[in-house]
Amino acid sequence: MELKALKLEIEEGIATITVNRPKAMNAINAQVMEEFHYLFAEGLDFSIIKGVIITGSGEKAFIAGADITEFTNLDKQAGYEKSAYGHKVYDSIESCAVPVIAAVNGYSLGGGNELAMACHMRICSDNAKFGQPEVNLGLIPGYGGTQRLIQYIGKGRAMELLLTGDMIDSVKALEYGLVTHVTPPEELLNVARKIITKISTKGPIAVSNIIGTVNAFFDKTANGFVKEKVIFGEALESEESTEGVSAFLEKRKPEFKRP
Repeated sequence: MELKALKLEIEEGIATITVNRPKAMNAINAQVMEEFHYLFAEGLDFSIIKGVIITGSGEKAFIAGADITEFTNLDKQAGYEKSAYGHKVYDSIESCAVPVIAAVNGYSLGGGNELAMACHMRICSDNAKFGQPEVNLGLIPGYGGTQRLIQYIGKGRAMELLLTGDMIDSVKALEYGLVTHVTPPEELLNVARKIITKISTKGPIAVSNIIGTVNAFFDKTANGFVKEKVIFGEALESEESTEGVSAFLEKRKPEFKRP
């Protein structure tokens, strides 16, 4: 698939996906969604990719929301289907077997903030702004925002932001736990790469399993505690853990193999 709205660069095993609609403040439209779906469903070879960074083009916006022009003249069924597709795409990002970091370089609003929250981690530049302003349009978040925001900042804070449509800055986002690092704009991607590079030295199967078990905590159809016990038992029999334990006892660096 030819990418038109997204730009993909792969360097040293790290895939950087840039939403490339600067004139529209990188607003998410159907093309962006289709290309994200393609990349995470089949377009990226996760057997060789260590991790993924998602960012926006330009200096003003990560993603300043969804393209509202696509919302006009939608009936109830079409609206449901649009939301359901957004959930499907963002769920594929959240369940990715390698770490996905949102490098938020400016406004992260509406559907863009929902995308950032679907990533495993968020870091931001010091000029970043976060918000879910859908209520200002008489709407609600449709791509998981009412659910994921609670997970990261708690019910009370999430309720206030969702009901007021207010934005928070990078300092408040760090205080609330929505992001883990705040950097100068020029350092943002370097910090994201350093995090992924560090994770890539760990057992790749263990990394994938941790992502899955953490996500299970929020999955109402799963019991995360049971899943953890099962996977821990399986891990003890794996070649990866044998190598990791042996390296620890022999006081050397482990030589993990990607599956």
